Amino acid sequence: MITSPHNPKLKLIRALQGRAKERREAGAFLAEGIRLVEEAVISDWRFRFALFDETLGERGRLSVERLTSSGVDIEEVSTSLMKSISETETPQGILAVLELTQLPLTNYPDFILIPDQIRDPGNLGTLLRTAAAAGVQAVFLPPETTDAFAPKVVRAGMGVHFRLPIHSMSWEEIGRFCESASQQIYLADMDGVSCWETDLRQPLALVIGGEADGASESARKLAHQKISIPMSGNVESLNAGVAGSVLMFEVVRQRSSL
Repeated sequence: MITSPHNPKLKLIRALQGRAKERREAGAFLAEGIRLVEEAVISDWRFRFALFDETLGERGRLSVERLTSSGVDIEEVSTSLMKSISETETPQGILAVLELTQLPLTNYPDFILIPDQIRDPGNLGTLLRTAAAAGVQAVFLPPETTDAFAPKVVRAGMGVHFRLPIHSMSWEEIGRFCESASQQIYLADMDGVSCWETDLRQPLALVIGGEADGASESARKLAHQKISIPMSGNVESLNAGVAGSVLMFEVVRQRSSL
């Protein structure tokens, strides 16, 4: 059992809770909680190691057994240490360090999400989770968007990181990829054409701008068209996570009516 706060595994976990640079250099990220560990196991994601404590319930212990039988390095830690490294108010008694890898892109994706300057982890996690539900085939993260593998984003994504290709890319790379895939780039904007009056059945990339400053100048230069969500009342705009969800499922609605 690990009882020392100076254990190298705990030091790595604390580093991974910090900046994106630490995760990139270590080539790893964190998955905390029973559901995320289960999703990682089901997806055959590569584990560095996993830690658990005596508070872990029966459901979580099934994952421990499965990891142990798969040869994953898994150790018990004291409850006090688990609380000290947990970033949740009520730790579930299990935490894993996973390899930071990217799922491959499909050859001809026809639905891509580009969260631009999204800095709130909850909003990005919501967008990623909705993207998976809406059938988005890839997510491109341009500069100035928060790290998709930050602990809060991973928790908000509820396992989507193990199923959806998420790639950090420059705007030049995004532009080249969308051009090669013959994709129209639509930018969510209050001054755009109504999404209800826009044909979203063709291959497309959807850009959702950030909460504070909206979309970047780079995104605006690359976009072929601006689209908006019709709203009544005195509401000027929607939360980025909500707006992106509405637009993604408008794509689903139009394509399902073919």
